[in-house]
Amino acid sequence: MPRSVNSVASRARRKKIIKAAKGYFGARSNVYTVAKNAVEKGWTYAYRDRRNKKRAFRRLWIARINAAARLNGTTYSKLMHNLAKNEIGLNRKVLADLAMNHPDAFKNIVAEAGK
Repeated sequence: MPRSVNSVASRARRKKIIKAAKGYFGARSNVYTVAKNAVEKGWTYAYRDRRNKKRAFRRLWIARINAAARLNGTTYSKLMHNLAKNEIGLNRKVLADLAMNHPDAFKNIVAEAGK
């Protein structure tokens, strides 16, 4: 009896990789072995950077809060300490948005935290 290699599944696997490599430059988009390396590396970067994105946004929010806090006569660390002490439960994302788009509301929060 001849050996069965299930070429349908093999072809589907290869097609999946080639489809994922669409738009890549040169052989990376149409030669399976090259495309496989490029796609796997891309997926590795994507996995890593989904985590790094969270860190980058947190750094951005902290920078924005600190800049707005200093305009209102305090620092980031003092503001966050006073918010925790007065049980004002606003996270950094919301505080950064208020600092950028609603400076008057942010000023009121700084005043409330300073009490």
